[in-house]
Amino acid sequence: MLNLLLPLISNVIDKVIPDKNASAKAKQEIEQTLVANMAQINIEQIKTNQVEASSRSIWIAGWRPFIGWVCGIAMAWHFVGVPFITFIAAWTGAVIPPLPVFDMSSLMTVLMGLLGLGSMRTFEKMKGLTK
Repeated sequence: MLNLLLPLISNVIDKVIPDKNASAKAKQEIEQTLVANMAQINIEQIKTNQVEASSRSIWIAGWRPFIGWVCGIAMAWHFVGVPFITFIAAWTGAVIPPLPVFDMSSLMTVLMGLLGLGSMRTFEKMKGLTK
C-alpha cells in the first residue's frame, strides 16, 4: 500500500511546494511517518495474532490452521496430484474425466496474505533490497 501512496503524495507535494529542497524534506518526513504508522499497525496485528493463537476456542484459534491446511491441500492437488494422476492415466492408457482445477491466482492471494509474503516484499522494495 505504501508503494501506491508514496508516488501520489510525491506528485501532490511537487505541485504544492515548488522548492526542491523543501519538497524533498516534506516527502522524507511523510514517508517516515507512513512507515512508522505501518510498523505500528503490523505490531498491533502481531499482538492480535498472539491473542488469537493462545485461545482455547477452535472458533478463534482454529481459523488460521484451517485456511493453511486448505491452501496446502489445494497447492498439493494442483502441483502434485493433478500432474501425477494425469501422468499415470496417460501411461496406463486410462481415460479419466477432467480433474477439478482451482483458480490459482485467488489461492495464491490468500496463501501469500496468510504467510505475510506480500508485506515482506513491500518491505524489501522500500529498503531497496530488490528491484
